Amino acid sequence: MKIAIVHDWLTNMGGAEQVIINFKEIYPDAPIYTTLYNPNNLDEKLRNIDVRTSFLQKKKMITNHKKYFPLMPLAFENFNLNEYDVVLSSSSSCAKGVLTNPNSVHICYCHTPMRYAWEKRDDYINGMGKIKRRLIKILLHYMRMWDSASANRVDYFIANSTAVQKRIKKYYKRDSIVIHPPVRCNLFNISTTDGDYYFIVSRLVTYKRFDLAVQACSQLGKKLVIIGDGPERRNLEKLANENVTFLGKQPDDVVKKYMSECKALLFPGEEDFGIVPVEAQACGRPVIAYNKGGVLDTVIDGKTGVLFEEQTVDSLKNAIIKFETMQFNKNEIRDHALKFDEIAFREKIKNYINEVSEKV
Repeated sequence: MKIAIVHDWLTNMGGAEQVIINFKEIYPDAPIYTTLYNPNNLDEKLRNIDVRTSFLQKKKMITNHKKYFPLMPLAFENFNLNEYDVVLSSSSSCAKGVLTNPNSVHICYCHTPMRYAWEKRDDYINGMGKIKRRLIKILLHYMRMWDSASANRVDYFIANSTAVQKRIKKYYKRDSIVIHPPVRCNLFNISTTDGDYYFIVSRLVTYKRFDLAVQACSQLGKKLVIIGDGPERRNLEKLANENVTFLGKQPDDVVKKYMSECKALLFPGEEDFGIVPVEAQACGRPVIAYNKGGVLDTVIDGKTGVLFEEQTVDSLKNAIIKFETMQFNKNEIRDHALKFDEIAFREKIKNYINEVSEKV
C-alpha cells in the first residue's frame, strides 16, 4: 500500500504538526506534500525528511503562510498524486483539495473546516479598511464555493473532536468519525507538591479570552500564574491585580513544573480540541474551562474539572468558587488523559485506514 501525506503548510509547530509527526511514525516511507516548508521552525522529527513543496515555495524560509492563501487551492490541485493507493490529508484549510486517481482512497483528518471562510469570517475581516474588507468578502465567497466542492473529493473524513464533527456535517454535509489528536502524555507527571495558584500557558491572543481569567482571579484575590506572550499581554497586565504573575515565555521544564503543581488550569476560550487541558490532566491537575468546543470531549465535569456555561467573568468566578469546595483524584485525572495519548492515536489511525482501504 503506497501512501502520501498531505498537509496545509509546515512553517511553524502546533497541534496539527504533531499530528503529522505521528502520521510519519505510522508511515515512515510516506512523503509529505505541502505548500510551504520551513524546517528551521519545526521539531527535529520534521527535518531532513521527504517533503515535497508546491510552486509557492521559494528559496527563503517562509513563516507567514497567510499571504499565499488565495493561491493555495491551485497549489494543491497541481500536485500529482496518481501513484498512491492512499492519500492521508491533514487539513484546516486547503489540503483536502488535492486531486487523486479514481482507484485511490482519500482520507482527510480534519482539524476544522476552513474557519476564516465559515464561522470566523467576520472575526477575520474585522478591523480591515472598507475597500480591503469588500475585496476579502469576495475572495472568501469563492473560497467557500471551492471549499464545499473540494470536500466532495474526500472519501472519508476524520474529525479531531465532536465539535469539528458537527461543523463537517453542517458545512460539508458529510459524515465523519472522531479520532482525537495525539497528546504526548508521557512528558507529564503527577507532582506531590500542591501549589496555591491557578495556571495558564498559551500564546496571549484575544480569542482565547484570558481577560476573563485575569479579571476573575483579580476580583477573587486568587493567585494566577501566566506563562506565554503575545499581542494581548499588555491589555491583560492592565486588568491584573498584584496576585496575577506574568512570566512570559519559559522553557518546557518550567512550564511542566508550574502545570504539575497548580490548583487547576484555567481555559476560558473555545478551541477545536485543545491540547493544553489534556496535558494538565496528564499531570493529574483539573481544568476549569468554558463549556464549549473540544473540552466537551476531554474534560469530565465534576471528575476531571469544572465547566462553566457563559463566557463571562461572573460565570468563571462561580466556577472557581465551586471548584474550591470539591475534591479531585490525581490518578483518576491522569488515567483519563491517557486515553488521548499519541500511542492510542496511532493505533486508531492505523486501524481505521486499514479498515477503509480494504473496502476498495
